[in-house]
Order: sequence, then C-alpha cells, then structure tokens
Amino acid sequence: MKKSILGILIIMESLFLGLTTIVSLAYGEEDWYKYLVVALSAATFGTVCKRIGERDGDHHMTRADSFLVVVMSWILFSVIGMVPYVWICGMDAASAFFETMSGFTTTGATCFSDIDAQPRALLLWRSVTQWIGGLGIVVFSFALIPVYELKNSNVYSAEVTGLGVDKLRPKIGATARRMLMAYLLLTTACAMFYWIGPMDFYDSVCHALTTIATGGFSTHTASMAHFHSAYIEYVACAFMIFSSINFSLYYYLSIRRVGVMVRNEELRTFFGIVFVSVVVFTALFFLACPSDIPSDTLPHGAEETFRTSLFHVSTIISSTGFAAQKCDYVAWGPTFWMPTLVIMAIGACAGGTAGGIKVIRIIIAVKSVLNELIVQLHPRAVLGVRVSGQIVPTDKVRKTLAFIVIYVFLVTLAMLLYRLIGEDADTALGSSISMLSNTGPGMGATGPTGNFSSVPTAGKYMLSLYMLIGRLEIFTVLFLLLPQYWKDRK
Repeated sequence: MKKSILGILIIMESLFLGLTTIVSLAYGEEDWYKYLVVALSAATFGTVCKRIGERDGDHHMTRADSFLVVVMSWILFSVIGMVPYVWICGMDAASAFFETMSGFTTTGATCFSDIDAQPRALLLWRSVTQWIGGLGIVVFSFALIPVYELKNSNVYSAEVTGLGVDKLRPKIGATARRMLMAYLLLTTACAMFYWIGPMDFYDSVCHALTTIATGGFSTHTASMAHFHSAYIEYVACAFMIFSSINFSLYYYLSIRRVGVMVRNEELRTFFGIVFVSVVVFTALFFLACPSDIPSDTLPHGAEETFRTSLFHVSTIISSTGFAAQKCDYVAWGPTFWMPTLVIMAIGACAGGTAGGIKVIRIIIAVKSVLNELIVQLHPRAVLGVRVSGQIVPTDKVRKTLAFIVIYVFLVTLAMLLYRLIGEDADTALGSSISMLSNTGPGMGATGPTGNFSSVPTAGKYMLSLYMLIGRLEIFTVLFLLLPQYWKDRK
C-alpha cells in the first residue's frame, strides 16, 4: 500500500512536469526536452513503485505508516522537482533542493539572485510547485485520482494536520474535491483580476498560483514591486486574505450556511488581528519612524501609508512573502521588526494555505492561560476552553500547548545552529521564524529584497528541513524521530 501510494503521487507530479514541457515549447525554449525527460522518468519511477506495491499485496495502512508516507512523498516530490533547477539552471544540489522544498511548502524563500533571467517554463514550474503544496500533495491526490480512496483518513489527516480533520462530506475524497473546487475558483478569480491590471496573461497565471497558495514566488526579482501598481497590490491583499481563511468555510458559504462563518471565532479573531496590525503599522509610520531612515524607502501620504501597511500585514500574516513598492520592513528599521515577527509567528487560520502557529491555537492557548489564572483565584472552579461556543476536548488543548512549546524550542534551536554557521543574530532570528512559519523573507540579508543564495550548504539543508516541519505542522515529521515510532513498526 505504501509503495502504491507513493507511486501514484509521483505519477501525479510527472503530469505537472509535463505541463512545463508544453509551456517551454510554446515559448520556443531550447531546453523543452529536458522537462519532458524529467517528466517521463518520474512517470516511469512512479509506475514501478505502484506495481511493486500492488505485487506485494500489502493493503494494510496503519496510522504510523501514514506519517511515513506523507513525509516521504514531500521529500520525493522535492528531489524530483529539483532536477530542472540543476539541469537547466546549473544550480548546486543544496540550492536546488532548497528552492524546490521552498516551493512545495509554499515558503517562498529563494536562492535566485536574478529571477527575470530564468526561463519562463522554469518560473511556471516554481509557481506550480507552490500551487500543489498550498492545498497539499495528498489532498490533490484524493481529489484528482478516484482510485486513491482509502478506507480511512489516516494519510489525509497526517498531512492536513491541526486540531482535527474537518470532513465536509462522508468520504475524504469528496471532502478533498470540495476543497479543490474552492481552490480552483479562487485561483481563477485571482488570475482574472491580475490580468485586468498591468499583468500579462503569463504573469497573471503564475502570480495567481502563488497568491492563492500563499507562497510568494514571483516571475520577477522585484516581486510585486515590478508592476508599480497600487491596483495589483490591493488585489494581492484581498486574495492573500481570502486564502488565509479555512477553506471549509467556503463550502458552508456555497450551501448558504453563512451563519457558520459568522459564528466562527477563529475567523473573527483573524480579521481582528489584521485590523489591529494595520492600525499599528500605520501609526508606526506616522509616529515612530526613525528619522535616519531614507525617505525613498518609506511610504508618503495617507493612502500609500495605508496601502503599504495593509500589504505588509497581508503578506506576512498569510505567510505569502511578496514584496511590494516601499514594502521592505528591514529598511524601515528595528521599530518595525518585532511586530512583524509576531504576526509572522501567529500566521492565519487553520484549514487555509497559510503557515504559522495558526490563530485557533493562539485562541486556545490564551483561553487556557486565562482559565488557569481564574482557577488560582477559585480553586473549586471547573472551566473548559470554549471556541465558537463549543468545548475544546482536553487532549486538543494539551496538543495545542505542546505545539506552541515545540515551536518556540525549534525557533531557538534554529537560531543557535544558524549562528554556528556564521550568520548574525537578526538574520538567524528572522530566518528561523520565517522557515518554520513558511513565510519566505526573514531579516538581515534574507529580508524581502534579499535571498538565501549566500547561506552555506549545511544551512540550506537545515532550513529545508524546517520548511517541511513547518508545512506539516511539526508533529508529522517529529513523530519519525522518536525511537518508539520505529519500535512500534517492527
């Protein structure tokens, strides 16, 4: 069963690689055949894996197996997906693996110094990797391949981690297809709005793929700033926020159950955080901006200041990582760094494409702490954590608190390791939180206008691991590091 699933996943990746072959031919690129070779090789490898799995006749899939399958699928996708970078661009293996993992995990960090100079088919492949990773490799497979309909949701829940698997339909495959439909509609709408503006068709499609995936890869080195368009920035803000919402809420909206969205406490809190953050950054520009900051790096006038604040908050809290005109928080000075790191760590809603700790976990953690304070005053009180009017089970509260503790520990560990390879403290802190939250830009040399090309080889592999841990929300990957996990599999 495990080999069969991996085989099917790899075959699916080969189909997307085949799409880049068509685009390369359409633009008259000389390297079109390289995409075809990679696609055919991946399809062959996937078919072999699938048939070996079918021949073995092992149809049993335990929950422990599901974690291994999900992690292996993301690693194999990245190993196969890195080949075009090595073969066509001449990237070294560490940079190519980093670039591909950054794509599939929708982190958006890049090792390219000059994106504009890259072939169009390759830039489309970068965008496609983020679009696949935004919804999830396994979710795509459940939605697109009918035979991939398991009798349980172990594999699905191992990838769609969090506080539980929200089944919109009786079968997981049907749930995945509902999510994919919302994903497609948002992507199409986003591309159309981009195309109405100064973007051409190619740019609008590529940027729509990465906007809805909240990935942040662009076809230009300057990212959204390349277009010098307030319209593009407002459109990007809207769709980054739309993609940060739990996709199951779009299903309830489609069946006219608007009350579910209105009662959703996480959604209300998320919009509250966005509103407060925009107000805070707008106020900082007017009241606390250091006098020694060059004026050409700062917004001027009420509208531009509001737009810059809104774009900055939207791209960071959604973990997209786009850069826009005068939207370089590193250049704004240290005053802006801490609130940026806070919303970067918080992230958006569970069930969306954004990274970070997630708003629902912050709600549960805050309410749990408040309950503990009340119990100190009233020892006999029996209090539960309520979210959207429902009691959160104790095991989920415990898992939430454990998640936050591990998140802080991993950020601290990454900072120490990053310092050991010679990076400064600001870069170490920003990159650690950015990779674990799948945001992309960090601090210092890895900020919005920088890249990760100068990071040593060991650092690129370490950050790639952090991207994967962050995308699969920590537990799915860390389970595999426990000795008990491997003992139970024997």
